[in-house]
Amino acid sequence: MAQVLEFKLPDLGEGLTEAEIVRWLVEVGDVVSIDQPVVEVETAKAMVEVPCPYGGVVTARFGEEGSELPVGAPLLTVAVGATEASSPGGDGAAADEPSGGSGNVLVGYGTGAPAARRRRIRPERVGANTAPATVPASAPVPVPVAASTLAPAPVPVGDVSGRVDGRQGPVAVVSPLVRRLARQHDIDLRRLTGSGPDGLILRADVDSAIRHAGEATEAETRPAAEPVAAEAPTVHVGSAAPAAERIPLRGVRGAVADKLSRSRSEIPDATCWVDADATELMAARAAMNAASGPSGGPKVSVLALLARICTAALARYPELNSTVDTAAREIVRLPGVHLGFAAQTERGLVVPVVRDAHTRNAESIGAEIARLTELARTGKLSPAQLTGGTFTLNNYGVFGVDGSTPIINHPEAAMLGVGRIMPKPWVHNGELAVRQVVQLSLTFDHRVCDGGTAGGFLRYVADCVEQPAVLLRTL
Repeated sequence: MAQVLEFKLPDLGEGLTEAEIVRWLVEVGDVVSIDQPVVEVETAKAMVEVPCPYGGVVTARFGEEGSELPVGAPLLTVAVGATEASSPGGDGAAADEPSGGSGNVLVGYGTGAPAARRRRIRPERVGANTAPATVPASAPVPVPVAASTLAPAPVPVGDVSGRVDGRQGPVAVVSPLVRRLARQHDIDLRRLTGSGPDGLILRADVDSAIRHAGEATEAETRPAAEPVAAEAPTVHVGSAAPAAERIPLRGVRGAVADKLSRSRSEIPDATCWVDADATELMAARAAMNAASGPSGGPKVSVLALLARICTAALARYPELNSTVDTAAREIVRLPGVHLGFAAQTERGLVVPVVRDAHTRNAESIGAEIARLTELARTGKLSPAQLTGGTFTLNNYGVFGVDGSTPIINHPEAAMLGVGRIMPKPWVHNGELAVRQVVQLSLTFDHRVCDGGTAGGFLRYVADCVEQPAVLLRTL
């Protein structure tokens, strides 16, 4: 006799209270092993895969892709002990799966065992050996995506093109914006054929379906006796404008909005900037990479050199590596430099943190930046890798802009912005020459220091950019 256990959205740590379902990794009827990832969710910190602590047959899923669930809400139910009945003779591939759970309910804390191959269980066999999940009477009863009885869904009449489609389960959609647009216009994504790679449904597919649905509705509402072909086109004066699109501020975008708003409301910031001749820095970087040879390790990036310059500057001006305890009315100078760097991803702006950057050289910092950037690009940064920074480096020059007044990454005290490095006319050794020039801007919390300190920090950074040999005194 199978026992149906309910798995709820676990506490994701870092004070997170909700998450958005991005993609289901299992379907109703699949056999899952203990600690196998079952759903991909997006929190205010990062994209994470949630492992299930039970092994058995998935009997129900709760929540559509794109919906938001609070911590503690049911995610799915699993029939533990039903795997033996799923195979003839009781000798199925999952018969050896333990009947209990791992007890691990935090993201990323699994046994490390390889995930079992997904297998479809015939609905009539699972329905005969499982019972519906129980929900406490005091809690609201969630509506599952598919009933635990696994009754086959009715075949749709057809989509806007007249094609009959009976697909079930998760659809190939990556963007939450596409799912939201489809919901707003009552478009069933399961009736669409995506034009993207591997059938991925793109926004253009949804827009096309919306247009076809509008044309079909207009044709149905037109009077039958109306001479459509003979009548001249009618111009509708004062017709309603298209409705504005509303995008909820949640997930990474919501977290960024909250942090930036708090920074603006709490921190009395000021910005100073300076142009610097980066010709010698670029030449030093080229020499470093040439000396390493074709197989001498990874190349040193400009961002890594600037990060190393920042750690040297913070050693001279520790006021900028601090935070303000507003409750105690104290400035807290931090002993180590955990250097954050702004990274733009498809899901929004994130700030990964290079731990103990003050103990690393340029090559080590560069390798860590490259590793964290790849994790950010794939949405696999953990909450711990996005928190705890003490100073942030923002290289907005990659967007082709010269300058900016960045907003401080609360609760830090300063941020260094770096514009694009480009050839400009410059007076060098008393003569006009074309040099590689960059604009540096420092936004700082005026509570932790005055303009003299901020100016000294920025001038030291500029001196190191213009004359990299200045750094030799701190290496």
